[in-house]
Amino acid sequence: MSHTLTIEPTGESVAVEEGQTILDACLRQGIWLPHACGHGLCGTCKVEVADGEVDHGDASGFALMDFERDGGKTLACTATLRSDVTIEADIDDEPDARRCPVRDFTGTVVGLEDLTHDVKGVTIELPGDGIAFQAGQYVNLTVPGVEGARAFSLASPPSRPGRIELHVRRVPGGRATGWIHDTLAVGDRLRLSGPYGRFFVRSSAAVPSILLAGGTGLSSPKSMILDLLERGWTQPILLIHGVRARRDLYDEALFRDLAARHPILTYVPVLSDPRPDDGWEGETGFVHEALQRRFDGLYAGRKAYLCGPPPMVEACIRTLMQGRLFERDIHTERFLTAGDGDAGKVRSPVFRRL
Repeated sequence: MSHTLTIEPTGESVAVEEGQTILDACLRQGIWLPHACGHGLCGTCKVEVADGEVDHGDASGFALMDFERDGGKTLACTATLRSDVTIEADIDDEPDARRCPVRDFTGTVVGLEDLTHDVKGVTIELPGDGIAFQAGQYVNLTVPGVEGARAFSLASPPSRPGRIELHVRRVPGGRATGWIHDTLAVGDRLRLSGPYGRFFVRSSAAVPSILLAGGTGLSSPKSMILDLLERGWTQPILLIHGVRARRDLYDEALFRDLAARHPILTYVPVLSDPRPDDGWEGETGFVHEALQRRFDGLYAGRKAYLCGPPPMVEACIRTLMQGRLFERDIHTERFLTAGDGDAGKVRSPVFRRL
């Protein structure tokens, strides 16, 4: 049995199946609701139930307190419908957002490549028309024998929806990434869903872009850059990719070639701890330090897109804001799993507005 969900202020309605969460039903119709962890832990997806009855599901008592439940609040990522329901949600008007419904796929692994000593490139062929997505979004991958899906950013451009590329770093002790590195083989079938995320280029602004990546945070910027160049983008693009040592750097030849063929693209790899035998003559230090040197500490009039480990992202946000670039022009990739201990910290603490 299904119920009808009406979302205000847009007035759109979707059918919600029994046991299906509000968030899942909306995403599968291409309707974006604010969310982050997807597991009832952070409270980002909190909405007002204006009419009807819901089951709050496994919502954390910290993310959804008793007085909020009594006052008509619920978490879209855990709530299911007991009747037809109307909710009021804080939906931002993003002119550059594409409507890409979440779908389930079973794809075939057609390529595996050791990009570095601990990063595996995985190419998956999808059936039919493939997956419609925006550069910067991610998919949830189901790993056999491992509970819970794992999120991986799409590194390939949207122009190739039938053949997607993922970058998977081996996490020490990680069962999912260990299986991908040690067991996954060409020809294997994998289940995934997507696209997810609100991370994409705000191209209507038509201003220069700064893309800052750490480690496998390069995935989304790679997709973004390939997409922008394919679409004839004319504004300057700066990519700074930070890793520890030369052995951790990948796709260097690709980006150097792209920069040589496209004058709008500047590529800056930076090593934080180069080895004596690296023979490195390029930038050293951290991503935010290379950023400061490139612009002399002034970033106004640009858009920045940040992907990487939280310490890198926080340092870059501070650097950008100190250089007169503020929250509306700084965009970060953020997806959380049920195992994230800091699931409640869904926004940078540097951002003052909650």
